[in-house]
Order: sequence, then structure tokens, then C-alpha cells
Amino acid sequence: MADRGASALSLPDDWPAHPDPILALNRMGTFDWDLDNGVFHMDAQAHEVFDLRPDEYDGNPMTLAIRVPRPEGYRLDGLVSQAMKDGSENYGAYFRIRCRDGTLRWTHTQGYIRRDETGRPRRIVGVVRDATDELAEREERPEQAAEDEARRQQTSVVQLTTAALAHARTIQDVIDILKDTHGLTHLGATSLVMGLVEAGRIRLVAEGPSGSFVPGTLVTRIDEQYPMSEVVRTLSPRFIESPEEFADSYPVLWPHITDLHITSAAYMPLIAQARPIGAIGLLYNDRHGFSAEDRNVLLALGSSIAQSLQRAMFYEQEKDLATGLQQAMLPRTIPSVPGADVAVRYRSGSLGRDIGGDWYDLIPLPGGRVGAVIGDVQGHDTHAAAVMGQLRIVLRAYAAEGHTPATVMARASVFLHELDTDRFATCLYAEADLSTGVMQVVRAGHIDALVREPGGACRRVSVEGGLPLGLSAEFGQLEYPVGTIELDSDHTLVLCTDGLVEQPGADLDDGMQTLTALIASGPDDVRDLADRLIDVAEERGGDDDVALLLMRRRVLDAPQAGGRLQQHVAPGDPEALTAARHMIRAAVRAWGAADRADEIELVADELITNALMHTEGSAVVTLRVLAGSERRLRVEVEDSSSALPRRRDAGESGVSGRGLLLVDLLTDVWGVEARGGGKAVWCEFVVPEQRP
Repeated sequence: MADRGASALSLPDDWPAHPDPILALNRMGTFDWDLDNGVFHMDAQAHEVFDLRPDEYDGNPMTLAIRVPRPEGYRLDGLVSQAMKDGSENYGAYFRIRCRDGTLRWTHTQGYIRRDETGRPRRIVGVVRDATDELAEREERPEQAAEDEARRQQTSVVQLTTAALAHARTIQDVIDILKDTHGLTHLGATSLVMGLVEAGRIRLVAEGPSGSFVPGTLVTRIDEQYPMSEVVRTLSPRFIESPEEFADSYPVLWPHITDLHITSAAYMPLIAQARPIGAIGLLYNDRHGFSAEDRNVLLALGSSIAQSLQRAMFYEQEKDLATGLQQAMLPRTIPSVPGADVAVRYRSGSLGRDIGGDWYDLIPLPGGRVGAVIGDVQGHDTHAAAVMGQLRIVLRAYAAEGHTPATVMARASVFLHELDTDRFATCLYAEADLSTGVMQVVRAGHIDALVREPGGACRRVSVEGGLPLGLSAEFGQLEYPVGTIELDSDHTLVLCTDGLVEQPGADLDDGMQTLTALIASGPDDVRDLADRLIDVAEERGGDDDVALLLMRRRVLDAPQAGGRLQQHVAPGDPEALTAARHMIRAAVRAWGAADRADEIELVADELITNALMHTEGSAVVTLRVLAGSERRLRVEVEDSSSALPRRRDAGESGVSGRGLLLVDLLTDVWGVEARGGGKAVWCEFVVPEQRP
């Protein structure tokens, strides 16, 4: 009843804006289907063909269901979908509509598919006409008509099933399609069974819907006397046309299925690339025999199922390979960190081997510090996962060597640039002293971190970022600004990749606001909050992966020594100098040294200024807490000059020459140490522990 290969219609570009009156005289209506917005426009004659008044139709093709019986609609949908997929320019089909008075009449449609420059279908224009007279003779022969109708419905189901199988990605998808109520059972089958070949045996993977499972047949040998085993051995279909033939041919199986009242059965091998991958059987209780056309239809169906199964097997194998590689690159376990509750989650959103390079990491560091990492390598493939694994390892190594956060990021960028890959990566590295809560944050093209307070308030941690890893090395911009914040007790640091934030058509800032609100309304427990965020990612779907790391700080019962913070200050960089001062101020408050805050800040500022003025190079400021007979806060300023500082008298203006005098007066002890090609000027302040 379909003639998809009919010659293409010759239509003007503005058709059917100006329909040909001759079409109306021949009882032909026109339609114009805009596939982008879904509007299906029909002219007045088309309304008559469908026996619809204008007020009964709203431009939605689904509304035509009041005239097009459901089986006819399924068949037409499958036909049009297949024509759009296989590149056809046009299609044609006969179908029946149910008129207002309940009678059925034949109708014919022919459509012309218009595509854009990429081949994507954008519009279908065509005609519909009353084909009652054309097919009157067929309708007058009820027996022939019934036979044709049965054959047409059978072909329709095969077409629909084949179209659905084209979208199956997994073996379970294939099984679900075959067991669907609009699937193979509409071929008249009472039941179906399907098995896959595995290691020389056949494993039953589907049976239904009428309980056709036979005990002992879940796994069978190929050499056993079962119909599926036979078609796999011979690579030939087996059509059983009577109960007697079934009982004689398969005496072991027949006694177990007599309750199904089987009158005939069709078993087809599922063959892909010239080898059997399984078999499928259809059991009937109202059919006797199979015509040549019936057999051809079923064999075509078996071929479609086999191809879909093979695609599904390849997909699952590739997915397993990709997932295994990705999991091998991620940390197998997250270490327990004193002073923090940590939760990590990962959601893979891509298909097949198209996996992402998202990663997280938690790095225990000396002195009660911890490094938290989140990152995303460009691309969605196994190469991205491989690069991610290498980058994660080197970043962990640089952090463990004791480099400052900015240096860790810069070295990781150089490594990626020299890795002989065209990939870049975004990354955020946060180094926290959990005993004080002081945290340094460096951002390389990645989205901001967030901090959630107890009770729900959530804010973004805005840090001026550098270029993504790899790109900063390529363009020689390896200076990464460092932001310093204080993570108070029971505050939670939230790091994630953009798969949790970005949505098609939505602005990134809007996505961050949505995420902030979601975190604020979530539970306090980091594991519960992580579960909620990853559940939202699952609900949204999408092809992008999501990596997530949450760290909630807990104040330890006893204060710990060994707190350490470090900041790089480049000459001529007022923002870095401001960040260093902020770090010192936050550390002094967090470490319980508020009584000497003014002295510590003044001395540290003097040492930094001297290093920048007198060495013409950068300075590295380090603060740490020392334990012993008395608790001390130590400030070190390291530079690249080996020249030792010396006291000088103040100048006439009194604004210079006082640096070391201030250091000597305000500190408890100070000194100078040689450091490689440079030196470090250090000083210590006694800061007794504060008692509640």
C-alpha cells in the first residue's frame, strides 16, 4: 500500500500558498508540515478529505487521530520516519480514515521532503486525496480485502518495529521493543522467545508475554534438540506449521508448552556478519502454515533484530571499555582527612566510547593541609580520559612536593602543553589548612567554587582565574592569581564540573544561580547533598559528564600545630600584594593570634615590601604555626637575592631605613636563612592558645 519510491513532486517554492484549482477538482487537498514547529497546515479540500470542519482541527497532526485509526497512524508514522531517515525525497501511501458517520474509506497521500544544506528534514509538502473509487473493487471482494488487510497490518508492525529498533542502544532496549504491546504480538503471535549465543550455548534473554518459559531452558547447548538450537546450528529458519509437526520434531520441548495451544511457530536465526548471535521464536495459536510472503516478512524482521542486537552488543562492549578506562583514571578511594567530611560523586552522561575527561581528587598534604581538585579535559573520548589520568597524577605530585597552589597550576599547564596533545583542561585547585580554615584557591578557566553555610546560605567563591591548563603555557601566561578565603566550621566547599551547571540555551550565570539555590535548599550532610546534586544531573540527562567533590570542615577537638599557608607575590602586581595581606589577616584571626594581629601584619608587610624593593624579583610569603614549649606563629619571606639585609639609620625624611628596626622591636625572634640561590627572612611571634 506504500509507494515511497514514487517520482518526486515538482512543486514551486511557495507551494501550497497558491494551490492549483485542478487539485480541488480532482478531490485533492494540500498540506504543508513545518517540522521545526510541528504545525501541519491543510487547505479546505484537505479538510474535506479527512471529513473535518475547520473548527475541529488546530494544526496539530495528532488531532488527525480522531479520523485516522491507531494502526493506520502507526504505519504512517513509521513510513514517514523511515523516509526522513534514509534520505528519500518523497513517499506515498494508501491508508484508511474513519468518517464522521463511522464508515471507513480509502485515502492516499504523497509527500515531498524538503531538507536543508546538511540534509536535515525541515518541511514536508504534499497532497491527500480520496481514493475510495480507486480501491472500490478491492473493497467489494471481502475475502481478498481481509487477506490484504492482514498482510498490510503485518507489514506495518514490521516497519514500526524496525524503526523502533533503529533507536535501540542496549540489548535490553531491543528486548523491551520486542515485548512492547505494539510490537511483535500484533503479528498474531501468542508468545515470543529470544536467546543469545554465548560460549557455545544459548542463553534465554526474553520470553513472553504468555509465560512460554520452560524450566531447564535458561541456558541450553547448541547441539540439543530445541528449535532455537537447530536454527543456530543450521543458520536456517524453521517454520513449524502444525502441532503434530512440533510434537514430532521437538518431543522434549512440546510437553511443556501444550498449555499455550500452539498451532504453528516460526524460529529465525539472528545472523550478523555471517555468524549466528542468537535466535528468536514466534509461537501462534490461531495460524496454520506460512505463505511465501509471510516467511519473507518474518525473515526481514529477523535480519533487523540481528543488526540491532549487534549494534547493542558493540555499544555495551565499548561502554564497558570506556567506563573501565575512565574509572581506572579516577582515584579508587578518597582518603580520610582529619577535620573534614568529604563526598565525591561521578555521573557519566555520554554514550559508547564518547566519555569525558572530568575528574576530582583529594590530596593529603603535610601540616594538616589538604588539596581539593576538580577538572575537565576538553573532549569526550578515550583520549580525553587518558589525558585526564596523566594530568591528575602530575598535579597530585606537584602538590605533594610542597609547591604553592599557583606553582602547582603553572607546572601542570606546562606538563599538558608538552604532552604532545591538542587538548586543554579547566581546573580548580583549593588548598586548605583544616586546623585554621584558611584556604587558597586557584582557578584555571574552571567555573567558580561554592561555599555552603550551616542552615543553607550558599555563595560563589569568586577568584580571578588564569587561562586553562595547556593554553596558559602555550601563550606564556603562567601567572595564576590566588584567592584566599576562610572556611569556617561546618561550612562546605562545593567543587563541580560544568556538566552540573550548563544546560542547552541557558546562560552560565543563570546555571550557577540555579545551582546555588539547589545547594542552599539541600541537606547539611555532605553525602546526602552530593546524592541530591547527582540525582538532579541524572534527571536532566544530557551527554556531559559530571564530577563533584564536597568537603565540609569540622573543628577538631584539640588544636593542631603545623598550619601552613603560602602566597606568591610578583613585583608590580598590586593584586597579589593585596591577596597576600588578606591571607595574613585571615590566618592571624583563624589561628587565634588576634592580640598580636597589628604587629604581625605590620612586620609581614615590611618584609614583603623590602623583598620587592631591594631584590627586583618576586617574593614568596609563608605562614605557619609551630608547636613546642610555647605556641608560635612564624612568618617567612623568601626572595631570589643572596644579599643579606642590614640595618640602616632612618633617612632625614624618616620614611625609610626603619624596616629591620621594626622587625627587631615587634617580633620575639627573627633571622635570615640561605635558600638555594636566594634567602628567607623569618620572624616568630609567641601566640598563646586561646582558652574558651
